[in-house]
Amino acid sequence: MGRYTGPVCRLCRREGLKLFLKGTRCDTPKCAIERREGPPGMHQYRRGKASEYAIRLREKQKVKRYYGIFERQFRKYFDMASRRSGNTGDALMTLIERRLDNVITLLGFAISRPMARQMIRHGHITVNGRKVDIPSYLVRPGDVIAVKNREASTKLAAATLALESKPRLPDWLERTGTEPPEGRVTRLPAPEDLTLPINPQLIVELLSR
Repeated sequence: MGRYTGPVCRLCRREGLKLFLKGTRCDTPKCAIERREGPPGMHQYRRGKASEYAIRLREKQKVKRYYGIFERQFRKYFDMASRRSGNTGDALMTLIERRLDNVITLLGFAISRPMARQMIRHGHITVNGRKVDIPSYLVRPGDVIAVKNREASTKLAAATLALESKPRLPDWLERTGTEPPEGRVTRLPAPEDLTLPINPQLIVELLSR
């Protein structure tokens, strides 16, 4: 029998890509995809061809699992994106990318998005000097995101910043301080800034039915 990888890593195997749901573990040989290719289960290679609906649904599920978003939240983002001018798929992804828990992770203050959400809910994060405890808060250009200047908060972020394997800092963010750790949003994220390998247009086609 193969070693149990846990439900989170099984999601990576099922989707066929690294979702980084366990932080830096995805960069090590312990990653479920590195240890065993293909989806979980005894008969993993006997699945038939996916339908057009299944392909589009899978793209949506990838985004939800990667960012840790529930269906109701996802529908809300899609409604917001569909009311904007331009490409709806790109607008959807840039909205989700602006979530505070995602920004905290990209800045390197948290090892994963679940950890970032916990830090935010426990009051370890401030935006423009004010405590924000809502992980879905959407950042704007010019916002200054910082770890609260207290020992318990700075220790959490410092431990993650000290790791060698951190997400690459995107061009729309910059680190502006270390004591306490601080970053700034320089501009809105663009479609080319996204690193998750998905096709947003398939999600639009699914939700527009």
